[in-house]
Amino acid sequence: QVQLVESGGGLVQAGGSLRLSCAASGSIFRINTMGWYRQAPGKQRESVATITRAGTTNYADSVKDRFTISRDNAKNTVYLQMNSLKPEDTGEYYCNYRDYLGSSWGQGTQVTVSS
Repeated sequence: QVQLVESGGGLVQAGGSLRLSCAASGSIFRINTMGWYRQAPGKQRESVATITRAGTTNYADSVKDRFTISRDNAKNTVYLQMNSLKPEDTGEYYCNYRDYLGSSWGQGTQVTVSS
């Protein structure tokens, strides 16, 4: 069982920046992928960015060149630096951890971008 605690959401004006953090604890397997997903009101949850423990990243086309995912394996923490935020980035952002045993989700942190 892996527990995830997110922080860093908030309200920001369009063009601004936010940094999300997610700390994992519990039974963390050596080979794993962590990532960020988001869900806007009335829409399905979508992948924003993922990163393997080895550092391989993957981004949604809508956030490429604006968001950067990174992780500190010593702290079992993943970060999402979000720059040039747009109103369409508004939503609940969820941290995800997955390994060969399954997947865990954080409680979510709200990001609101005003125009």
